Amino acid sequence: MTSGIFRDTSSAAAILGLFRSKHLITITNDIFLLSYTKLQQTEEENLTVVSGFLLLGFSNEQELQPITFMIFFFMYLITVFGNLAIILATISDSHLHTPMYFFLSNLSFVDICVTSTTIPKMLWNIQNHGKLISYESCITQMYFVILFVGLDDFLVTVMAYDRFVAICHPLHYTVIMNPWLCGIMLLVSWIISVLHSFLQTLMVLQLAFYTHLEIPHYFCELNQLIQLACSDTFLNDIVMYFAAPLLGGGPLVGIIYSYSKIVSSICRISSSQGKYKAFSTCASHLSIVSLFYCTCLRVYLSSAVTHSSRSSATASLMYTVVTPMLNPFIYSLRNKDIKKAMKRYVGMAATQGASVLELNNTI
Repeated sequence: MTSGIFRDTSSAAAILGLFRSKHLITITNDIFLLSYTKLQQTEEENLTVVSGFLLLGFSNEQELQPITFMIFFFMYLITVFGNLAIILATISDSHLHTPMYFFLSNLSFVDICVTSTTIPKMLWNIQNHGKLISYESCITQMYFVILFVGLDDFLVTVMAYDRFVAICHPLHYTVIMNPWLCGIMLLVSWIISVLHSFLQTLMVLQLAFYTHLEIPHYFCELNQLIQLACSDTFLNDIVMYFAAPLLGGGPLVGIIYSYSKIVSSICRISSSQGKYKAFSTCASHLSIVSLFYCTCLRVYLSSAVTHSSRSSATASLMYTVVTPMLNPFIYSLRNKDIKKAMKRYVGMAATQGASVLELNNTI
């Protein structure tokens, strides 16, 4: 009798314990689901459509902002007017209607574009004491930076091929570098650059960002945006680090091959004057290639190894501002044809201006 009561009591206690356990589990599950729902709501609030980014630039010190503004403003003016002078000189002088200067004028145009994509926005932010750039403007800026930097890469490669044909096959230069081939090479450069820029931009658009983002840079660079994303960027990293060696390394190999053949041909020239003349036609282009690829390589390595935003911004400044600014000086100071064309153009403009003044005085 006692054992039966004990068994009933034990059964009742077990049932009560089981009920309490199930009740506790139910409460725990409810709390977990409530916490998860709140967390999910918080993430959804943070992952709403990004209104904009903050471009931190080079320095946050207000005392340095006027100096920074003046430096970059004059650098931008020098870049635009210097490259524009080369374009006008090559158009106005019939002696410069050759493949070499055709590609040089296109390079000057691209240099104006790549600088105009980044510097005006930075100057505007400094002038208005702001750092905000909208999401749409940031993506658009990134697209055009990738496009024009890629065009720079292909144009210096095409110019290396032009020098290779001019020095290694001088008798067949006009036949090989005909207008049709020059147009095709320029068109292919544009098509590849546009497709590559479109692909990278499309992949960035698939990324999720939090609402408050700071870019430690003076423009929206691809690598910086990928690092700021809160979603999985594995595919973006694969495409970026695969496209960089392919679209950057491929042209570089072509440039190295062209100059190896050029050096070999120059070494076979008997007279020292002939060697100097042949080398002088390549010196300007070789300087631009060295400056462009060294800075681009530094950006690529710093983003892949150190993730240092400061060093990346400095290197990016070199290939988006400094190199386009130096191109007119390098080509005009070491190129007699450009010098003569610019002098003729300036003289022609001065003559026309004097004629207009005389006509106005007469009237």
